[in-house]
Amino acid sequence: YWVLQELRSDNTFWDGTGLAEEITVFDKFTDISTSDITEAAWNDSYLGISRANIVLSRIDAVDMDAGLKSQYKGEALFLRSLYYYHLAVGFGNIPLVLTETASVDEGLEHVQVSQDVVFNHIINDLTSAAASLPSSYSGSDVGRATKGAANTLLGRVYLTIGDDTNAAAALRQVVSGGYSLVSEFANLWGVENEHNSESIFEVEFEGGFGDQGNNFTNQFNGDLAAAVTSGQRNIPEADLIAEYEEGDSRLNLIDGLTEISPWTLKYGSTNSFSDDDAPNNWVVFRYADVLLMLAEAVGEGSEGYDLINQVRTRAGLSGIDSSTPGSFNEKLLHERRVELAFENHRWADLLRFGVAESVMAAQGKSVNGKLLFAIPQRELDLNTNFTQNPGY
Repeated sequence: YWVLQELRSDNTFWDGTGLAEEITVFDKFTDISTSDITEAAWNDSYLGISRANIVLSRIDAVDMDAGLKSQYKGEALFLRSLYYYHLAVGFGNIPLVLTETASVDEGLEHVQVSQDVVFNHIINDLTSAAASLPSSYSGSDVGRATKGAANTLLGRVYLTIGDDTNAAAALRQVVSGGYSLVSEFANLWGVENEHNSESIFEVEFEGGFGDQGNNFTNQFNGDLAAAVTSGQRNIPEADLIAEYEEGDSRLNLIDGLTEISPWTLKYGSTNSFSDDDAPNNWVVFRYADVLLMLAEAVGEGSEGYDLINQVRTRAGLSGIDSSTPGSFNEKLLHERRVELAFENHRWADLLRFGVAESVMAAQGKSVNGKLLFAIPQRELDLNTNFTQNPGY
């Protein structure tokens, strides 16, 4: 997702050569339908969907506590929705598979449905998930999907389809759900700060077990990447760094500013185990994102600016209002960029705000008609029902 959301956007780049060119093409909009990256994103997402479908197809026959069964259904619906959100935003018209696939032949009969159909189904699933998931967990259950996670994704999907009223309603449920901004931006990051008051949903990683750690701590960090054969990736663009205002504490999370290739510290500056085996979690949703999405939903006005200014105040900046230069959307998109950089939101934000082509053109890049990624060629070869996206 960092390739499809950050590298694809105006936030980051990577000057890889040789085998690494497979990734750098996404920064240049020269990717093709046989890309291993898009095929992996497609396959892994549908693998997650398949696992959720197995749970949902079989769980009613299981003799177990009714409350726990309802919770497990909610978790499966949330995870399936999260996969489908990324697939719909990235690939547009996709197959919507909602039951356990019993055979290869059945899989070859799947057909694409429109992006709107996918989003509407996600809305139904997330509404059910939010009703059945608890507000929080304790002990070893911390990290499971919560009511807040379901409503956060629900709010984002409503924003994506242009339904600001329902988006605001879902996001207000999160705002009243007990979350709060941590006092210092730097205190969001690092293993010691996981599952803080701002965290809504994280992907769990644990280093030292050989296959449970993450690789992005090394790959994104200029100090650590020297030990990794693939080198540093996801390098911040110069115009992203320039976007930070003087005194913005969020810039402190970008290191190596005097070097050729700076790097983000959001995912750790040390690795106590080995290359590509770090313990840092990936934060999928956090409260600052919710505040900014709610500002997007309510639009320009005192409430919208108050929501943005809560985030700015935490960063050590003064507030903005209608007299601040720029349109409300421009100011909001700026705030989302500097607050959420490297967190896999930027390309979806540019699409949702309708500025992907103009923003990339300002960076000297043409999207070549590729607002969606290529349906993997393997899928087209196997299933004659599928059609390719524009630009490929």
